[in-house]
Amino acid sequence: MQFVVPVIINLIKMTSNYIGIDAQKAAELNSKLNALLSAYQVFYMNVRGFHWNITGEKFFELHVKFEEIYDNTLLKIDEIAERILTLGGTPIHGFSDYLRHSEIAEITNCSNGKEAVQHVLEGFGVLIRQQRQLLELAADARDEATNALMSDYIREQEKLVWMFSAYLR
Repeated sequence: MQFVVPVIINLIKMTSNYIGIDAQKAAELNSKLNALLSAYQVFYMNVRGFHWNITGEKFFELHVKFEEIYDNTLLKIDEIAERILTLGGTPIHGFSDYLRHSEIAEITNCSNGKEAVQHVLEGFGVLIRQQRQLLELAADARDEATNALMSDYIREQEKLVWMFSAYLR
């Protein structure tokens, strides 16, 4: 009986990472988290550009709002990268990699407020969809931490989608 316990523990170690998540499922989560990280990085740069280049009668209002969004996005980027590391992966970190893996396109030379807000809404749509996919994967892997992170992001971003949609009406 004493021999059986170490064998079972070694079998568990071979199929799970240090935090008890199946290694194959953690690898799949890391792949999707890296895609999300890429989307967030491109989204961040887009919103930063909107902040810098916005013009027109809504300049003051949008300039401040875009700064709030990119500051918040930067925090999420760090959290996602740290989650990838926690799951035993490596976050990608080259901007060419971000552009290659992102479902959000790079936007340049946008100074029109309504156009910028439309791009922000489209970006949130991509992020929310990817985060919902991660919710499913995390649930299957019994990864409550990734699940909680994605759930918090979705809740916050759905409210922003409502607000920006109202702005465009």
